[in-house]
Amino acid sequence: MKNIAVVLAGGSGRRFGAEKPKQFLVVAGRTILEHTLSKFDKHPDITGICLVVHPDYMSEASLIIENAGFSRPVTLLAGGKERYDSSLAAIRHYNSVYASGVDINLLFHDAVRPMISADIITNLVRELDYCSAVCVAVPATDTLYCIDAGRNIMDIPDRARIWNAQTPQGFRLELITQAYEKAISDPAFATTDDCGVVFRYMPEQSIKIVEGDPCNIKLTYKTDMDRLEVLLEDM
Repeated sequence: MKNIAVVLAGGSGRRFGAEKPKQFLVVAGRTILEHTLSKFDKHPDITGICLVVHPDYMSEASLIIENAGFSRPVTLLAGGKERYDSSLAAIRHYNSVYASGVDINLLFHDAVRPMISADIITNLVRELDYCSAVCVAVPATDTLYCIDAGRNIMDIPDRARIWNAQTPQGFRLELITQAYEKAISDPAFATTDDCGVVFRYMPEQSIKIVEGDPCNIKLTYKTDMDRLEVLLEDM
């Protein structure tokens, strides 16, 4: 079984407000992107890495890969306007490279989650031996409100049944291909992650959860930089 880590780094970083996309910012001596790639490169279950980046930053990403000297082969692809365009780029690439029927798992991961642990990767890959769709999540610690347009509370879901999604999200190539084929033919298609595509368009498919780690944070706000600095320095 081949396990390919698909690192999604296609964002332009405009909302973050930095001079360059946040995955190219330096924290603890290396770019966020290099920290993330190195976690998969060092893991024994990962057979290859696919890095999907914004077209304007292909050269910068290529230089990072070259200078890092990773032991795993790294395929560099151009991403699209939306996150799912980057996922689709990887899906289409591996369908063109491998013949139908070859057992391949794709593990989609946010480039700006550099604290992904070896244990999470191991547990995700192990679960993929038994299930074709596996996502990482952590139990919710806050009470969540469902509100209306006027910010009135309409429902308070049972927190015991609420988990916060993280990445990686792993799938058999055949399954995620079928899910996206259905999704892109839907004029109303919209999603924020790959699990959502499978959940909506392959409702018969069970999706298992592997417990993540509260430290596996996504760099979203500038205040997250300070926390990541501490976490990465301690490694």
